[in-house]
Amino acid sequence: METNYFEITNNLIFLSTHMDAVDLRLLGVLQQDASLTNQALAERAGVSPATALRRVKALDDAGVIERRVALLNPAAFGPLLTALVELTLDRQGAEHLEAFERRAVAASEVQQCYRTSPGPDFLLVLQVRDMDAYADLAQRLFTQDANVRNVKAFFSVKRAKFLPALPLPPTSEA
Repeated sequence: METNYFEITNNLIFLSTHMDAVDLRLLGVLQQDASLTNQALAERAGVSPATALRRVKALDDAGVIERRVALLNPAAFGPLLTALVELTLDRQGAEHLEAFERRAVAASEVQQCYRTSPGPDFLLVLQVRDMDAYADLAQRLFTQDANVRNVKAFFSVKRAKFLPALPLPPTSEA
């Protein structure tokens, strides 16, 4: 196995060699619980601890593993308001899209920011304390910028699923 999984060009990552079944098993286990010890990870993936350590380091170095975080239970912090916001800009040149995107990703309340097409220019997932906090954020992010033409917000009444794991490709291993 080579440690050069990906070639990074213009901030885009391109697969240069294929990950094998061991890499995919390790990634699958890590997506479920990144807090495992190397020994536990190796056991769950069916490899030796040395193999797990070497492969995970190579995946980290190659940028396949972006980061490891703790996912917090929102209920532990009292009521929170989740908003899904569609946003259309008035001017849609690259510099205008990039300027809004920079502002959006800088706001801590913005958990996810997507440029979309067709339809709205952006889809944002926001997490705020309450409606007053949403109004403050909307004032800062949407109305102070004369380039925002249309905002359509949807407020979550229930989170039925939240799974921040990527679907991994199938392996040829039986």
